[in-house]
Amino acid sequence: MRKWIAIFILLIISVLVYKYIYQEHRNISNEVSVYKTASKDIINEFKDNSTNAENKYLNKTIEISGNITQHSNKTITINETIFCQFTEEITVTENNFKITIKGRFIGYDDLLEEIKLDQCTIIN
Repeated sequence: MRKWIAIFILLIISVLVYKYIYQEHRNISNEVSVYKTASKDIINEFKDNSTNAENKYLNKTIEISGNITQHSNKTITINETIFCQFTEEITVTENNFKITIKGRFIGYDDLLEEIKLDQCTIIN
């Protein structure tokens, strides 16, 4: 009887570990944003205390509004500080265009002083 209980417990633990390791990927475009902010406000937060700001936003879905300063087919830079990476190609034709982007905050680069987002989508 003990043998069957041990096998049953081992089986449950194995299933839980498998589900944890192979969980579904997040779809950031379908998630509700935890924070909505203007680019200047979040930039000031990181200038004031980058450690606290990074802990606040890390791995969270956020919306940021600001002006495009650089762009390519899969990236946009907002206000020269917020680097947004897209999973698909985007069509942005001009700089200095006001935009709102939703993405997952993945970190702050102290050396380049860049706020980094991935899995971004354009809200408007």
